[in-house]
Amino acid sequence: MIANLAGPDFIIVLVVVGVVLFGGSAIPKLARNLGSAKTEFEKGLKDSKAAQEAQEGDDKPQA
Repeated sequence: MIANLAGPDFIIVLVVVGVVLFGGSAIPKLARNLGSAKTEFEKGLKDSKAAQEAQEGDDKPQA
């Protein structure tokens, strides 16, 4: 029964409710903000990984 909730009918209802609640003009702004947040999150992960690799390179003993 719970698996039927994620069907196409439910998704259509969610989209309609979202448009009614936020209005048609707010949806593109929301999508743009989510895209920016995703980009910043990925940039932070990339920077963190680069910093971690640099730190690991400094910790290796010199031969």
